[in-house]
Amino acid sequence: MNIKILGPGCANCVTLERVTREAVAELGLEAEIEKVTDYAAIMGYGVMSTPGLVVDETVVLSGRVPTVAKVRELLEAASS
Repeated sequence: MNIKILGPGCANCVTLERVTREAVAELGLEAEIEKVTDYAAIMGYGVMSTPGLVVDETVVLSGRVPTVAKVRELLEAASS
């Protein structure tokens, strides 16, 4: 599974990365987590407000910081 955290490195982006890593660990998933800070690349995903979460090249969330439970739910749906 390939996961990307989209954002310039703001506090919300850092929080999303932490929450995502926690959800991945709880699920025991094998995942590569990458931070994307380049605005052109972020816009390429159609994300207008950060942070954004991309799972296997599909944007699953943008513009807010979810709970660990919500990220876990999104990752479970993407892995099935």
